[in-house]
Amino acid sequence: MTDDQKHTTGPIPVYVRITPAAVVLDLEALTRLVVGDVVDALLDPEDTALWDRLHELADTERTNPQDGVLPYEELVGDLTDRASSRVPLTVGRARDLATTLRMLADRLTIPRQQDGRWAA
Repeated sequence: MTDDQKHTTGPIPVYVRITPAAVVLDLEALTRLVVGDVVDALLDPEDTALWDRLHELADTERTNPQDGVLPYEELVGDLTDRASSRVPLTVGRARDLATTLRMLADRLTIPRQQDGRWAA
């Protein structure tokens, strides 16, 4: 692991990287979990409503806006409601993450505002 990359373990690992302008949280594991939740929701054999709506959405002849909400937006909202969005962190893990974020953020420099006389 390079000096500009820190790893916080937990139920979902978080990689914290520093770039010249920002601290970046890499939540690839969370993304995989969310995508898995979406696929599980679509393939649920006991409730095929989301699968049916996805196929209705793919049929462009039947995707007319109703009540100001497009079928795509409504489906995205319903899938989002069923997907994971929180990562539980123990007290120790939360402190580790805060310490890592603070350490990396302290290494960033904020560019000073340029002299306005040179702006054209």
